[in-house]
Amino acid sequence: MLSKRIGSLATKCGVLAALLLAAGIVHAQILGETGAAGNPVFNMTASTGNIDTPDGNSLQIWGYGIAGKTMQYPGPTLIVNEGDLVTINLTNVNLPMPTSMLFPGQTNVTATSAANNTGLLTVESTGPSDVVTYTFVAGKPGTYTYYSGTRPGLQIDMGLVGALIVRSSTPGQAYNDASGISAYDREYLFVLTEMDPAVHIKAEFGLLDQVDNTVSRPTLWFINGRNGPDTVFDNNIAWMPYQPLSSLARMHPGEKVLIRVVGGGRELHPFHLHGNNFNTFARDGVLLEGPNGEDLRVSDYTLQTHPGATYDAIWTWTGERLGWDIYGHAPGDPLEPSEYAADHGKPIPVTLPELSELTFGGFYSGSPFLGGAAALPPGEGGLNLNNGLFFMWHSHNERELTNDDVFPGGMMTMMIVEPPGVPIP
Repeated sequence: MLSKRIGSLATKCGVLAALLLAAGIVHAQILGETGAAGNPVFNMTASTGNIDTPDGNSLQIWGYGIAGKTMQYPGPTLIVNEGDLVTINLTNVNLPMPTSMLFPGQTNVTATSAANNTGLLTVESTGPSDVVTYTFVAGKPGTYTYYSGTRPGLQIDMGLVGALIVRSSTPGQAYNDASGISAYDREYLFVLTEMDPAVHIKAEFGLLDQVDNTVSRPTLWFINGRNGPDTVFDNNIAWMPYQPLSSLARMHPGEKVLIRVVGGGRELHPFHLHGNNFNTFARDGVLLEGPNGEDLRVSDYTLQTHPGATYDAIWTWTGERLGWDIYGHAPGDPLEPSEYAADHGKPIPVTLPELSELTFGGFYSGSPFLGGAAALPPGEGGLNLNNGLFFMWHSHNERELTNDDVFPGGMMTMMIVEPPGVPIP
Protein backbone atom coordinates (compact mmCIF):
# COMPACT_ATOMS: atom_id res chain seq x y z
CA MET A 1 0.00 0.00 0.00
CA LEU A 2 2.83 2.42 0.84
CA SER A 3 4.48 1.84 -2.55
CA LYS A 4 1.13 2.49 -4.25
CA ARG A 5 0.73 5.80 -2.42
CA ILE A 6 4.27 6.95 -3.16
CA GLY A 7 3.81 5.95 -6.80
CA SER A 8 0.57 7.95 -6.99
CA LEU A 9 2.31 11.01 -5.52
CA ALA A 10 5.19 10.69 -7.97
CA THR A 11 2.77 10.37 -10.89
CA LYS A 12 0.88 13.52 -9.90
CA CYS A 13 4.14 15.45 -9.44
CA GLY A 14 5.08 14.39 -12.96
CA VAL A 15 1.70 15.53 -14.28
CA LEU A 16 2.13 18.84 -12.44
CA ALA A 17 5.46 19.39 -14.18
CA ALA A 18 3.93 18.60 -17.56
CA LEU A 19 1.02 20.99 -17.01
CA LEU A 20 3.29 23.79 -15.89
CA LEU A 21 5.52 23.37 -18.92
CA ALA A 22 2.59 23.15 -21.32
CA ALA A 23 0.30 25.85 -19.98
CA GLY A 24 2.37 28.16 -17.80
CA ILE A 25 2.21 28.64 -14.05
CA VAL A 26 -1.19 27.76 -12.61
CA HIS A 27 -3.01 30.28 -10.50
CA ALA A 28 -5.68 30.53 -7.84
CA GLN A 29 -8.53 32.98 -7.63
CA ILE A 30 -11.70 33.23 -5.61
CA LEU A 31 -14.23 31.40 -7.73
CA GLY A 32 -17.76 31.87 -6.57
CA GLU A 33 -21.44 32.33 -7.27
CA THR A 34 -22.74 35.90 -7.35
CA GLY A 35 -26.39 35.85 -8.34
CA ALA A 36 -28.36 38.92 -9.45
CA ALA A 37 -27.22 42.30 -8.15
CA GLY A 38 -29.19 43.51 -5.14
CA ASN A 39 -31.28 40.37 -4.75
CA PRO A 40 -29.13 37.29 -5.37
CA VAL A 41 -30.94 33.94 -5.34
CA PHE A 42 -28.94 30.72 -4.94
CA ASN A 43 -30.72 27.44 -5.68
CA MET A 44 -28.56 24.99 -3.77
CA THR A 45 -28.52 21.24 -3.38
CA ALA A 46 -27.08 18.76 -0.88
CA SER A 47 -26.01 15.47 -2.42
CA THR A 48 -23.37 12.74 -2.39
CA GLY A 49 -20.21 12.45 -4.47
CA ASN A 50 -16.65 11.18 -4.30
CA ILE A 51 -13.44 13.14 -3.86
CA ASP A 52 -9.93 12.05 -4.78
CA THR A 53 -6.97 12.16 -2.43
CA PRO A 54 -3.33 12.21 -3.56
CA ASP A 55 -2.60 8.85 -1.91
CA GLY A 56 -4.72 7.17 -4.59
CA ASN A 57 -7.84 6.78 -2.47
CA SER A 58 -11.41 8.01 -2.91
CA LEU A 59 -13.92 9.05 -0.26
CA GLN A 60 -17.67 9.47 -0.42
CA ILE A 61 -18.68 12.94 0.73
CA TRP A 62 -21.84 14.95 1.21
CA GLY A 63 -21.61 18.37 -0.37
CA TYR A 64 -23.48 21.51 -1.29
CA GLY A 65 -23.82 22.55 -4.91
CA ILE A 66 -25.69 24.87 -7.22
CA ALA A 67 -28.73 23.26 -8.88
CA GLY A 68 -27.80 22.04 -12.35
CA LYS A 69 -24.09 22.00 -11.52
CA THR A 70 -21.79 19.47 -9.87
CA MET A 71 -21.75 19.53 -6.10
CA GLN A 72 -18.38 20.48 -4.61
CA TYR A 73 -16.15 20.39 -1.56
CA PRO A 74 -16.12 22.82 0.10
CA GLY A 75 -19.49 24.15 -0.96
CA PRO A 76 -19.76 26.94 -3.55
CA THR A 77 -18.32 30.25 -2.38
CA LEU A 78 -21.27 32.63 -2.22
CA ILE A 79 -20.18 36.19 -3.11
CA VAL A 80 -22.68 38.98 -2.42
CA ASN A 81 -22.58 42.72 -1.84
CA GLU A 82 -23.18 44.63 1.34
CA GLY A 83 -26.90 45.36 1.66
CA ASP A 84 -28.05 42.56 -0.67
CA LEU A 85 -31.20 40.64 0.17
CA VAL A 86 -29.91 37.07 -0.10
CA THR A 87 -32.18 34.09 -0.80
CA ILE A 88 -30.97 30.49 -0.65
CA ASN A 89 -33.25 27.62 -1.65
CA LEU A 90 -31.85 24.31 -0.34
CA THR A 91 -32.93 20.89 -1.63
CA ASN A 92 -31.74 17.63 -0.09
CA VAL A 93 -31.27 15.56 -3.25
CA ASN A 94 -30.21 12.17 -1.91
CA LEU A 95 -28.66 12.38 1.55
CA PRO A 96 -29.80 9.57 3.88
CA MET A 97 -30.91 12.04 6.56
CA PRO A 98 -32.29 15.60 6.75
CA THR A 99 -29.89 18.50 6.29
CA SER A 100 -29.89 22.27 6.65
CA MET A 101 -27.75 25.43 6.65
CA LEU A 102 -26.50 27.92 9.24
CA PHE A 103 -25.12 31.39 8.47
CA PRO A 104 -22.98 32.67 11.38
CA GLY A 105 -22.60 36.44 11.45
CA GLN A 106 -25.84 37.09 9.53
CA THR A 107 -28.74 38.57 11.49
CA ASN A 108 -32.49 38.08 11.13
CA VAL A 109 -32.18 34.90 9.07
CA THR A 110 -35.61 33.53 8.18
CA ALA A 111 -36.24 29.94 7.11
CA THR A 112 -39.34 28.29 5.70
CA SER A 113 -39.89 24.73 4.53
CA ALA A 114 -42.26 23.33 1.95
CA ALA A 115 -43.04 20.56 4.44
CA ASN A 116 -43.02 22.88 7.49
CA ASN A 117 -40.11 20.98 9.02
CA THR A 118 -37.99 22.26 11.87
CA GLY A 119 -34.63 21.11 13.17
CA LEU A 120 -32.74 21.63 16.40
CA LEU A 121 -30.86 24.70 15.14
CA THR A 122 -32.49 25.46 11.79
CA VAL A 123 -35.13 24.36 9.31
CA GLU A 124 -34.23 21.13 7.53
CA SER A 125 -34.78 19.74 4.05
CA THR A 126 -35.85 16.12 4.37
CA GLY A 127 -35.75 15.11 0.71
CA PRO A 128 -35.96 16.19 -2.94
CA SER A 129 -39.54 17.44 -2.64
CA ASP A 130 -38.81 19.54 0.46
CA VAL A 131 -37.22 22.90 -0.40
CA VAL A 132 -36.08 25.12 2.47
CA THR A 133 -35.78 28.85 1.78
CA TYR A 134 -33.36 30.95 3.84
CA THR A 135 -33.31 34.75 3.55
CA PHE A 136 -31.19 37.46 5.16
CA VAL A 137 -29.76 40.88 4.42
CA ALA A 138 -25.97 40.86 4.05
CA GLY A 139 -25.59 43.74 6.46
CA LYS A 140 -21.83 43.82 7.06
CA PRO A 141 -18.88 43.21 4.73
CA GLY A 142 -16.41 40.49 5.57
CA THR A 143 -15.53 36.81 5.30
CA TYR A 144 -18.04 34.34 6.72
CA THR A 145 -18.83 30.64 6.64
CA TYR A 146 -21.92 28.51 6.26
CA TYR A 147 -22.45 24.88 7.21
CA SER A 148 -25.02 22.30 8.16
CA GLY A 149 -26.95 22.84 11.38
CA THR A 150 -28.14 19.21 11.38
CA ARG A 151 -25.93 16.84 13.33
CA PRO A 152 -22.93 19.06 12.47
CA GLY A 153 -20.38 16.73 14.06
CA LEU A 154 -21.19 14.28 11.26
CA GLN A 155 -22.35 16.46 8.39
CA ILE A 156 -19.52 19.00 8.47
CA ASP A 157 -16.94 16.18 8.44
CA MET A 158 -18.86 14.67 5.53
CA GLY A 159 -18.33 17.95 3.62
CA LEU A 160 -21.31 20.25 4.22
CA VAL A 161 -19.41 23.52 4.71
CA GLY A 162 -18.57 26.54 2.57
CA ALA A 163 -17.58 30.22 2.54
CA LEU A 164 -19.67 33.38 2.22
CA ILE A 165 -18.01 36.65 1.16
CA VAL A 166 -19.82 39.96 1.61
CA ARG A 167 -18.13 42.64 -0.44
CA SER A 168 -17.94 46.16 0.96
CA SER A 169 -19.33 49.28 -0.70
CA THR A 170 -15.84 50.84 -0.66
CA PRO A 171 -13.98 49.96 -3.88
CA GLY A 172 -10.67 48.20 -3.35
CA GLN A 173 -11.30 47.51 0.32
CA ALA A 174 -12.59 44.46 2.16
CA TYR A 175 -14.30 46.71 4.75
CA ASN A 176 -15.47 50.31 4.91
CA ASP A 177 -12.70 51.42 7.26
CA ALA A 178 -11.65 55.06 6.87
CA SER A 179 -8.02 54.16 7.61
CA GLY A 180 -7.74 51.95 4.55
CA ILE A 181 -6.13 49.06 6.41
CA SER A 182 -8.34 46.63 4.50
CA ALA A 183 -7.23 47.90 1.06
CA TYR A 184 -5.85 45.17 -1.19
CA ASP A 185 -4.60 44.40 -4.70
CA ARG A 186 -5.28 40.65 -4.82
CA GLU A 187 -7.31 38.27 -2.68
CA TYR A 188 -7.21 34.53 -2.00
CA LEU A 189 -9.48 32.22 -0.02
CA PHE A 190 -8.24 29.41 2.22
CA VAL A 191 -10.89 27.09 3.70
CA LEU A 192 -9.13 24.77 6.17
CA THR A 193 -10.82 21.44 6.93
CA GLU A 194 -10.09 17.88 7.95
CA MET A 195 -11.73 14.46 7.49
CA ASP A 196 -11.88 11.17 9.35
CA PRO A 197 -12.04 8.50 6.59
CA ALA A 198 -13.63 6.01 9.00
CA VAL A 199 -16.71 8.24 9.23
CA HIS A 200 -17.04 8.36 5.46
CA ILE A 201 -16.72 4.61 5.06
CA LYS A 202 -19.46 4.03 7.63
CA ALA A 203 -21.71 6.59 5.94
CA GLU A 204 -21.16 4.99 2.52
CA PHE A 205 -22.25 1.59 3.84
CA GLY A 206 -25.27 2.94 5.73
CA LEU A 207 -23.75 2.51 9.20
CA LEU A 208 -24.57 6.00 10.48
CA ASP A 209 -25.69 4.58 13.82
CA GLN A 210 -22.05 3.55 14.42
CA VAL A 211 -20.67 7.10 13.99
CA ASP A 212 -19.69 8.64 17.32
CA ASN A 213 -19.83 12.44 16.94
CA THR A 214 -17.83 12.93 20.14
CA VAL A 215 -14.74 11.27 18.62
CA SER A 216 -12.70 12.63 15.72
CA ARG A 217 -9.60 10.93 14.32
CA PRO A 218 -8.84 12.76 11.04
CA THR A 219 -6.01 11.59 8.81
CA LEU A 220 -6.69 13.93 5.88
CA TRP A 221 -6.27 17.71 5.93
CA PHE A 222 -7.46 20.09 3.21
CA ILE A 223 -7.06 23.61 1.86
CA ASN A 224 -10.05 24.51 -0.32
CA GLY A 225 -11.06 20.85 -0.47
CA ARG A 226 -7.74 19.48 -1.72
CA ASN A 227 -4.72 17.84 -0.11
CA GLY A 228 -1.17 18.75 -1.08
CA PRO A 229 0.23 18.57 -3.70
CA ASP A 230 -3.16 18.81 -5.47
CA THR A 231 -3.60 22.23 -3.82
CA VAL A 232 -1.34 23.91 -6.41
CA PHE A 233 -3.12 22.61 -9.51
CA ASP A 234 -5.33 25.10 -11.33
CA ASN A 235 -9.03 25.59 -10.68
CA ASN A 236 -11.44 23.12 -12.29
CA ILE A 237 -9.05 20.26 -13.00
CA ALA A 238 -10.91 17.50 -14.87
CA TRP A 239 -9.89 14.60 -12.63
CA MET A 240 -11.20 16.38 -9.49
CA PRO A 241 -14.76 17.32 -10.52
CA TYR A 242 -15.93 17.70 -6.93
CA GLN A 243 -12.84 19.69 -5.85
CA PRO A 244 -12.65 22.69 -8.18
CA LEU A 245 -10.69 25.14 -6.01
CA SER A 246 -6.95 25.73 -6.19
CA SER A 247 -5.13 27.42 -3.31
CA LEU A 248 -1.96 28.51 -5.10
CA ALA A 249 -1.37 32.26 -4.54
CA ARG A 250 0.63 34.66 -6.75
CA MET A 251 1.62 38.31 -6.44
CA HIS A 252 4.12 40.95 -7.56
CA PRO A 253 6.47 42.61 -5.06
CA GLY A 254 4.76 45.41 -3.17
CA GLU A 255 1.20 44.27 -3.80
CA LYS A 256 -1.16 43.89 -0.86
CA VAL A 257 -2.63 40.40 -0.75
CA LEU A 258 -5.87 39.90 1.16
CA ILE A 259 -6.04 36.41 2.63
CA ARG A 260 -9.48 35.22 3.69
CA VAL A 261 -9.12 32.21 6.00
CA VAL A 262 -12.01 30.02 7.18
CA GLY A 263 -11.76 27.45 9.98
CA GLY A 264 -14.14 25.04 8.30
CA GLY A 265 -13.67 21.93 10.46
CA ARG A 266 -13.80 21.00 14.12
CA GLU A 267 -10.06 21.33 14.89
CA LEU A 268 -7.66 24.26 15.31
CA HIS A 269 -5.20 24.63 12.43
CA PRO A 270 -2.01 26.73 12.77
CA PHE A 271 -1.73 28.20 9.26
CA HIS A 272 1.90 29.24 8.78
CA LEU A 273 2.96 31.76 6.11
CA HIS A 274 6.61 31.85 5.03
CA GLY A 275 8.24 34.95 3.57
CA ASN A 276 6.83 37.67 5.82
CA ASN A 277 4.46 38.41 8.66
CA PHE A 278 0.81 39.14 7.91
CA ASN A 279 -1.45 41.67 9.64
CA THR A 280 -4.81 40.30 10.78
CA PHE A 281 -7.31 43.17 10.73
CA ALA A 282 -10.67 41.39 11.13
CA ARG A 283 -12.13 38.26 12.66
CA ASP A 284 -15.61 36.85 12.06
CA GLY A 285 -16.51 39.87 9.95
CA VAL A 286 -15.55 42.37 12.69
CA LEU A 287 -12.70 44.87 12.34
CA LEU A 288 -10.03 44.66 15.03
CA GLU A 289 -10.21 48.18 16.40
CA GLY A 290 -10.83 49.88 19.71
CA PRO A 291 -13.89 51.92 20.76
CA ASN A 292 -12.31 55.09 19.36
CA GLY A 293 -10.99 53.48 16.22
CA GLU A 294 -7.67 52.33 17.69
CA ASP A 295 -5.71 50.01 15.41
CA LEU A 296 -5.74 46.54 17.00
CA ARG A 297 -4.28 44.61 14.06
CA VAL A 298 -2.16 41.60 14.96
CA SER A 299 1.16 40.95 13.19
CA ASP A 300 2.18 37.30 13.14
CA TYR A 301 3.55 34.51 10.95
CA THR A 302 1.17 31.75 12.10
CA LEU A 303 -2.60 32.15 12.16
CA GLN A 304 -4.21 30.04 14.89
CA THR A 305 -7.35 29.22 12.91
CA HIS A 306 -10.16 28.21 15.27
CA PRO A 307 -13.10 26.00 14.28
CA GLY A 308 -15.91 28.05 12.77
CA ALA A 309 -13.91 31.29 12.84
CA THR A 310 -12.95 33.47 9.89
CA TYR A 311 -10.02 35.83 9.49
CA ASP A 312 -9.03 38.64 7.15
CA ALA A 313 -5.38 39.62 6.88
CA ILE A 314 -3.00 41.49 4.58
CA TRP A 315 0.28 39.90 3.45
CA THR A 316 2.86 41.67 1.33
CA TRP A 317 6.47 41.20 0.24
CA THR A 318 9.05 43.60 -1.18
CA GLY A 319 12.37 42.11 -0.04
CA GLU A 320 12.76 45.15 2.19
CA ARG A 321 15.73 45.15 4.59
CA LEU A 322 17.17 41.87 3.42
CA GLY A 323 20.45 43.74 3.08
CA TRP A 324 21.03 42.84 -0.58
CA ASP A 325 19.46 43.56 -3.95
CA ILE A 326 16.82 40.89 -4.59
CA TYR A 327 17.13 41.43 -8.37
CA GLY A 328 20.95 41.24 -8.50
CA HIS A 329 21.22 44.77 -9.87
CA ALA A 330 24.46 46.60 -10.38
CA PRO A 331 24.55 49.99 -8.56
CA GLY A 332 23.74 52.00 -11.71
CA ASP A 333 20.79 49.89 -12.88
CA PRO A 334 17.26 51.40 -12.78
CA LEU A 335 14.95 50.56 -9.90
CA GLU A 336 12.22 47.98 -10.33
CA PRO A 337 8.62 48.82 -9.31
CA SER A 338 8.23 48.64 -5.50
CA GLU A 339 11.94 47.85 -5.07
CA TYR A 340 13.43 48.74 -1.67
CA ALA A 341 15.77 51.53 -2.78
CA ALA A 342 18.10 51.35 0.23
CA ASP A 343 19.29 47.88 -0.88
CA HIS A 344 19.54 48.71 -4.57
CA GLY A 345 22.81 47.45 -6.07
CA LYS A 346 24.00 45.75 -2.88
CA PRO A 347 25.62 42.36 -3.54
CA ILE A 348 24.35 39.23 -1.85
CA PRO A 349 26.46 38.91 1.32
CA VAL A 350 27.51 35.28 0.82
CA THR A 351 29.68 33.39 -1.60
CA LEU A 352 27.34 31.40 -3.81
CA PRO A 353 28.23 27.70 -3.88
CA GLU A 354 29.21 25.74 -6.96
CA LEU A 355 26.56 23.57 -8.63
CA SER A 356 28.33 20.44 -7.42
CA GLU A 357 27.68 21.54 -3.83
CA LEU A 358 23.92 22.07 -4.25
CA THR A 359 20.82 19.94 -3.92
CA PHE A 360 18.20 21.14 -6.37
CA GLY A 361 14.48 21.53 -5.88
CA GLY A 362 11.96 21.61 -8.69
CA PHE A 363 11.22 25.30 -8.07
CA TYR A 364 14.83 26.56 -8.15
CA SER A 365 15.60 28.71 -11.21
CA GLY A 366 19.37 28.38 -10.84
CA SER A 367 19.62 31.90 -9.39
CA PRO A 368 18.89 33.35 -5.93
CA PHE A 369 17.61 36.59 -7.53
CA LEU A 370 13.99 37.40 -8.37
CA GLY A 371 13.61 37.10 -12.13
CA GLY A 372 17.06 35.56 -12.46
CA ALA A 373 17.91 32.25 -14.11
CA ALA A 374 21.07 30.24 -14.56
CA ALA A 375 22.17 26.88 -15.87
CA LEU A 376 20.90 23.81 -14.01
CA PRO A 377 22.00 20.19 -14.32
CA PRO A 378 19.94 18.03 -16.71
CA GLY A 379 16.64 16.97 -15.18
CA GLU A 380 16.71 19.53 -12.37
CA GLY A 381 14.28 22.41 -11.85
CA GLY A 382 11.68 23.07 -14.49
CA LEU A 383 8.73 24.15 -12.32
CA ASN A 384 9.62 27.85 -12.07
CA LEU A 385 8.88 29.23 -15.53
CA ASN A 386 8.94 32.92 -14.53
CA ASN A 387 11.92 32.71 -12.14
CA GLY A 388 9.83 33.76 -9.16
CA LEU A 389 10.39 33.14 -5.45
CA PHE A 390 8.34 30.31 -3.90
CA PHE A 391 7.19 30.41 -0.28
CA MET A 392 5.44 27.39 1.23
CA TRP A 393 2.25 28.18 3.16
CA HIS A 394 1.16 25.29 5.32
CA SER A 395 -0.09 23.97 8.63
CA HIS A 396 2.46 24.15 11.44
CA ASN A 397 1.09 20.91 12.86
CA GLU A 398 3.36 18.22 11.43
CA ARG A 399 0.71 15.51 11.14
CA GLU A 400 -1.39 17.87 9.00
CA LEU A 401 1.31 17.75 6.30
CA THR A 402 0.49 14.13 5.47
CA ASN A 403 -2.11 12.19 3.52
CA ASP A 404 -3.05 9.16 5.61
CA ASP A 405 0.36 9.44 7.34
CA VAL A 406 2.31 9.73 4.06
CA PHE A 407 4.45 12.88 3.69
CA PRO A 408 4.32 15.30 1.89
CA GLY A 409 0.70 16.30 1.56
CA GLY A 410 -2.17 17.66 3.57
CA MET A 411 -2.53 21.33 4.39
CA MET A 412 0.20 22.68 2.15
CA THR A 413 0.29 25.16 -0.74
CA MET A 414 2.55 27.85 -2.23
CA MET A 415 2.77 31.63 -2.61
CA ILE A 416 4.79 32.70 -5.66
CA VAL A 417 6.28 36.19 -5.72
CA GLU A 418 6.52 36.81 -9.46
CA PRO A 419 8.92 39.33 -11.11
CA PRO A 420 7.37 42.66 -12.12
CA GLY A 421 5.81 42.45 -15.56
CA VAL A 422 4.82 38.78 -15.33
CA PRO A 423 1.08 38.56 -16.10
CA ILE A 424 -1.03 37.26 -13.22
CA PRO A 425 -4.71 36.68 -14.08
